[in-house]
Amino acid sequence: MMTWIIFFSTFPISVCFCLKIVREYERAVIFRLGRLIGGGAKGPGIFFVLPCVESYAKVDLRTVSFNVPPQEILTNDSVTVSVDAVVYYRICNATISVANVENVHHSTRLLAQTTLRNMLGTKSLSEILSDRDAIALSMQVLLDDVTERWGIKVERVEIKDVRLPVQLQRAMAAEAEATREARAKVIAAEGEQKASHSLQEAALTISKSPAALQLRYLQTLSSVAAEKNSTIIFPLPIELIRHFIE
Repeated sequence: MMTWIIFFSTFPISVCFCLKIVREYERAVIFRLGRLIGGGAKGPGIFFVLPCVESYAKVDLRTVSFNVPPQEILTNDSVTVSVDAVVYYRICNATISVANVENVHHSTRLLAQTTLRNMLGTKSLSEILSDRDAIALSMQVLLDDVTERWGIKVERVEIKDVRLPVQLQRAMAAEAEATREARAKVIAAEGEQKASHSLQEAALTISKSPAALQLRYLQTLSSVAAEKNSTIIFPLPIELIRHFIE
């Protein structure tokens, strides 16, 4: 009662202290004498607060993001990797986010770190490198399930980077290089095999047709003659001069 008497006796100056405004993306959670008042969070717009009796906390409902610091993780195949991630979330229930957890943003960050370590600890190195999207989706589901009681909605999780030990990077690079060299040798051998078959077929065709052999000979002479800076001696086949010899 005394609060209302002071309010009306100092009107309209008291209005400046009692009327509050929250933006479209904000909500106000109001407490009266330490108790959460009914009706849920207020806003957006103007709301009324009694000085000395009521207090309020503003809550931002926009999506925010944070980086999960690099976590040193031992995979289930005994490889130590450093993994970092980014988490996108928003407050979907302002009242719960204030009443159920002391610092909802700090708690969400800590939970993301432990969830990342625990989840990747059950994966092998090959799974971490090849299944990033699936791991990120599973992590999002786990985080969202826990933070729901905090009034949080986890919208997205992304695995940013996976860093391997230097020795392992060198070993993987050497293995990849050996694989590429082996593949190149196989391709070269297959090419030589196909070329030898083609040459064999060409030789059989030419051997069955002397005219084809002469045509190939003339083609060779023509290509050699294209080099104008060289002196060329053309040998004549014995078949061309046999008539004169006889």
